[in-house]
Amino acid sequence: MGLKSISMQTWLNPIELEGNLVKLVPLATFHTSALLEAASDGNLWELWYTSVPSVKTVESYVQTVLNEQKAGLSLPFVVVEKATEKVIGTTRYLNADSQNRRVEIGATWYAKRTQRTGINTECKQLLLTHAFETLNTIAVEFRTHFHNHPSRNAILRLGAKQEGILRNHKIDHNGLLRDTVVFSILDTEWPAVKKSLDFKMKKSYS
Repeated sequence: MGLKSISMQTWLNPIELEGNLVKLVPLATFHTSALLEAASDGNLWELWYTSVPSVKTVESYVQTVLNEQKAGLSLPFVVVEKATEKVIGTTRYLNADSQNRRVEIGATWYAKRTQRTGINTECKQLLLTHAFETLNTIAVEFRTHFHNHPSRNAILRLGAKQEGILRNHKIDHNGLLRDTVVFSILDTEWPAVKKSLDFKMKKSYS
């Protein structure tokens, strides 16, 4: 059976991915309080250009994400720091398109204390490896808010290329019009990107 005839449910299956620094574990309802604790490190919900849950929204946030997973649209993970076994954030595959073998990596955030470490690079390395080498994707997208410059720079450091800006792409949770910056990595680019990520992670481990 060719990949183009595989349904979303059989293409994007829950899976645990593990590196040296983190484990990516499929999100479940019982992770709700741990996610809130992670978001509280830095009060991440105060960043107006991101969608990080607060004490008022965390339950609906988790339920919405799990509903998207049931619909075959996404595969969410919690990020578990191996050194402490604590949940330090979340990330996911989303906007999955099994017919065209494309997927987006996004909705990513981490507790403030773990930012600017090798954790984000390793998370992306794990997700990209699974996407290109197991799901056989032909392209992986990244999207972020125009004003989220730390995210834009982090995506570029991965080796993704900017495709363009979607003007007035969404109305965000503040009722503001959002411009979305779109990046991607193609399957033909993956070998070079992988080598670069491996080199960066070796430096982080040393």
